[in-house]
Amino acid sequence: MSGGRDDAGSTDDVSGAPIDFDRLNAIEERFITDDRFTEVERQPEFAPDRIVCRYDPGFYPQRVQSARLEVVWFENGDLSLHYHEEHRDGEFDHRWDRHPSDHNARDHVHPGPDAPTPGDDASHPAEWRDVLSMVLGEIEDRQRAFWAE
Repeated sequence: MSGGRDDAGSTDDVSGAPIDFDRLNAIEERFITDDRFTEVERQPEFAPDRIVCRYDPGFYPQRVQSARLEVVWFENGDLSLHYHEEHRDGEFDHRWDRHPSDHNARDHVHPGPDAPTPGDDASHPAEWRDVLSMVLGEIEDRQRAFWAE
């Protein structure tokens, strides 16, 4: 991952709380039936603390080789949702976070194209389903913008 991640190392370092695997299971059950994803992988070897959702390439022009959303949720409600695109000539990263930080408010966004740290302070919805809806909506806006260029 790129973009000055502030959660290098174990995700336990990000929140201090245990991973909420029940929440991840609920998210997986929802996303596995969602046509926008071609694959939803729970706890892949490279990211055993998250769900990795790979977007259907039909949402992207050919210059975008792949796109995925990685979801980590903690038992205290902290979260990190990382959207990543692989392009022929680089990458795009954008992340929505809720966790203690010495660089931002608890809710913050590390905006694309390189998800810098510090990011931008933000206010995410309290309800987890609303957070997912917000994030998916922002990703859809980005996908639509490719075709308006």
